[in-house]
Amino acid sequence: MALPELIEILPLDQPVRAEITVPGSKSITNRALILAALSHGQTILPGALWSEDTQVMADGLRKLGFIVNVADDPQEPCNRVITVHGKGGAVPPGGTPERPLELFVGNAGTAARFLAALVCLGQGVYRLHGVPRMHERPQAALFDALRELGYRVESPNDRLPVLIHGGGARAAKCRVSIAESSQFASALLLGADAGQWRVEVSGENAEESPYVVMTRKLITAFPRSGGRFQVEPDASSASYFLGAGFLVSGSAVTIRAAPATDWQVDAAFARFLPLPASVSRQTDLGDSIMTAVVLAPFGRQAVRFADLGRLRVQECERVLALRTELTKCGARVVEESDTLTVYPSPLHGAAIETYNDHRMAMCAAILGLKVPGIKLKNPSCVKKTFPNFFQKLATPPPDGLGARILDEKNGRVLSRAELFAE
Repeated sequence: MALPELIEILPLDQPVRAEITVPGSKSITNRALILAALSHGQTILPGALWSEDTQVMADGLRKLGFIVNVADDPQEPCNRVITVHGKGGAVPPGGTPERPLELFVGNAGTAARFLAALVCLGQGVYRLHGVPRMHERPQAALFDALRELGYRVESPNDRLPVLIHGGGARAAKCRVSIAESSQFASALLLGADAGQWRVEVSGENAEESPYVVMTRKLITAFPRSGGRFQVEPDASSASYFLGAGFLVSGSAVTIRAAPATDWQVDAAFARFLPLPASVSRQTDLGDSIMTAVVLAPFGRQAVRFADLGRLRVQECERVLALRTELTKCGARVVEESDTLTVYPSPLHGAAIETYNDHRMAMCAAILGLKVPGIKLKNPSCVKKTFPNFFQKLATPPPDGLGARILDEKNGRVLSRAELFAE
């Protein structure tokens, strides 16, 4: 049963006390899938996110010839217990230049970048392609690094679609810039041990980049000879509910089984409430900075959100999208270079364009819990990372927030079953 094309979120009419379970971390799940494929023996991944992005990764590994088994996770409907049978650093062969092995990556940046590095360890030719937006997203720094390692990478514009000629492990060195995406470095680091690659990461604060640090810590902790690796909840997803609890006065919202490590930069989100005068995407928060942006109009001071450049080349041009949609709701937002300054502002309802971007949809939904008249176009785009997001909003406390969500076409309150994004 599909979500309607346009829904309205009704404001909460009283404080809420809730303890929310959020699905597993997308970033950790997709890194763990690659590491499990490169490990020796069988690796079990409980708590793994099961959404569009992680399904694309699992499907890619299966297409390559890895055995990937998926079972329900009793703790969370949008998680799975995934078992991967690793091949000890070997990658099954691809096709020929005339008939390459095709890998579809959708709009999943992690799948596109991680699989591009992984297939270099095989033999033969692989072709990676995705949806049109994925074909617009940057890949050049990764492709250049793979060429520096000695692999043949064919793309006329250094974007997808791309033909990659595997060459197996080869002791070599490369340098990769993370100016546009830290995923380039993570892709190479995940395959470095099996590929005998020496990877030098460049770019501002390269060694302290939160997602590069996450990758290094995960590699160190991962069982390389098979075993069990627990995927922790997604801190970026948790930010929407923590933000809602802050937004609705008198509420107390917590996250059940919150991340136990410091691997996810967004685990720090709660420490930024109330919002300080300045927040950086580079040093303070990851994707949850978008949640902070939509909370800023309700604060007592202007907030400057800095170092937002990478948001421009993700699922949509997020800096422009945030400015456009918040302005549509009455907020005063000033964009200068890669900075947004958001001023305290009275907001009103509007029909929000989500740009087929899961995080734009979830941020806008949180606005609707406070501001009357917030309507979301294409809400089903949350399936990318959080298919049951709207079910969590609507489930009565303490397991959800108890929000009412309407089909805008007829004003009918949607049932829980109708709120799953598929």
